[in-house]
Amino acid sequence: MLTINDLENGIVVSIEGDPFEILEVSHQHIGRGGSNVQTRIKNLRTGAVLSRNFKPADKFEEVEVEKKPMKFLYANRGEYWFCEEGKPANRFSLPEGVMGDGASFLKANTIVEAILVRGSVLNVILPIKVDLKVMEAPPGIKGNTAQGGTKLVTLETGAEVAVPLFINEGDIVRVNTLTKSYVERVEKTSV
Repeated sequence: MLTINDLENGIVVSIEGDPFEILEVSHQHIGRGGSNVQTRIKNLRTGAVLSRNFKPADKFEEVEVEKKPMKFLYANRGEYWFCEEGKPANRFSLPEGVMGDGASFLKANTIVEAILVRGSVLNVILPIKVDLKVMEAPPGIKGNTAQGGTKLVTLETGAEVAVPLFINEGDIVRVNTLTKSYVERVEKTSV
């Protein structure tokens, strides 16, 4: 059993039966009173991020987490389907609520990292950066730079991202899945 002094960023503990990853830990000592720990934790089953305080009497059970590479296959009716790399028969799905907003950047055959607890897949970690083709892009109007010179484009997965005015339809851009923002142009279309 772990105490509040054992909590560190990145470890996974069981709280009320669910596995939670510790994202941030801040020890607080208030004068003559007791100490406590203020944390930000992520529920690995639902993906929800919470702020929670713990007292010295709280005990935690450490959870063994396994990470495996998986391949994204397709999305259908709010479910995202994956399989083990090299074993297409071992398929599983995750609901849209667990996947979160970053799932809009997944395209077929993307390799993700699955989080397994006690043999069952709870969630997946998307690659931080993905390369996607621009499917729809309005023309960049010369002199339209008062608001920073960006325009909204639609990517091959259906996601919309703000990009610089020089990005055109057919270009391949790199997108950060954590911030959901444009990083750089990878390939320019030859027109």
